[in-house]
Amino acid sequence: MVEAFATPLLKKLYGAVREFLEAEIYPHELRWLRTPFREVEPEIRALREKAQATGAWNPHLSAEHGGAGLSLSEFGQLGELLGTTPFGHLAFNCQAPDSGNTELLLKYGSPDIRRRYLEPLLAGDIRSCFAMTEPAYAGSNPVRMGTTAVSDGDHYIINGHKWFTSSADGASFSIVMAVTSPEAENPYQRASMIIVPTETPGFELVRNIPVMGHAGEGWHSHAEIRLKEVRVPKTNLLGNEGEGFRLAQERLGPGRIHHCMRWIGICERAFDMMCRRAATREMGRGKMLGEQQMIQAWIAECRAEIDAARYMVLHTAIRIEKEGQRAASTDISTIKFFVAGVLQKAIDRALQAHGALGITDDTILSYFYREERGARIYDGPDEAHKASLARKILKGYGLKVKQN
Repeated sequence: MVEAFATPLLKKLYGAVREFLEAEIYPHELRWLRTPFREVEPEIRALREKAQATGAWNPHLSAEHGGAGLSLSEFGQLGELLGTTPFGHLAFNCQAPDSGNTELLLKYGSPDIRRRYLEPLLAGDIRSCFAMTEPAYAGSNPVRMGTTAVSDGDHYIINGHKWFTSSADGASFSIVMAVTSPEAENPYQRASMIIVPTETPGFELVRNIPVMGHAGEGWHSHAEIRLKEVRVPKTNLLGNEGEGFRLAQERLGPGRIHHCMRWIGICERAFDMMCRRAATREMGRGKMLGEQQMIQAWIAECRAEIDAARYMVLHTAIRIEKEGQRAASTDISTIKFFVAGVLQKAIDRALQAHGALGITDDTILSYFYREERGARIYDGPDEAHKASLARKILKGYGLKVKQN
């Protein structure tokens, strides 16, 4: 928490959440990660009930909708704290993709959609997933996809193939991005977002995709799914036909604040572990690891990079609050690749400082290393964001660079 940005509400919740994490999550997280999710899910459910007593349940939503009422910049700072453990956001019902899905349902869902899907989601009774990426098309180009939703009276018939549909294993419904208007002149107005209950005939969870040798389950899974003649009512449409891309962009902007602050939380956890290791690990002849200049350089560089990343993200969050997402689009691209890079370096240095211990599953570092390498890929790879930023900068110098 940055004191300069700390409101009374944030201070109150921050302390309560920190105590909760230290007492209820940190002592158990490694065991939970080693155990099939279905076996620990009863513990997680009980944990989530306790979390509600802190007042920080649904921290990303207004008090009107059963949330803690934090602003984007306030939630970002609390999200950093929650990000220090893989189970922090899940405990407080603000994990991806549910956090973004709740915001979409609140803004674009009909009263019936809110009753059937949003209310149990806010209560923590169900989970959801988001299906946009497809194996046959570049994930960085969301206007190109093969999944279609064809009109059939009062229903859509959906056919398609998705993957990296995060948290699909155990989810009650998916928000599916599908082409509804293939003939639209504007390619950004061809796709729509449609709610598909996962129990609908034709919705098939093919597999949980193994990530670096580890097959996630339940909430921390990345699924491949197929939709074969899936029939859903048109009332399951979010917003209007052809608004899928716009809704996706609206969802991804604040979502990148959430991701980046979670990454900074991971950085802080890794940094703390590296410093503790440096201060207590003897290298021989009475010398400690932290007396090595190389280790000292890592510590200094990490401290500077993490602090810089945090202020960049908070600056972007405040700009979104004051000026809107469109005005902050350049900042959003910048933090996405910059913070992902800081994250990779912080985890790698902490792991290296732990030596062979760092690559074992006896510390949380090995989990962070394999799971968070994807930070430089999902929500648009670093290269796409760098190219976008450079084009915008060069445009200010009079050079119009065509998009590849």
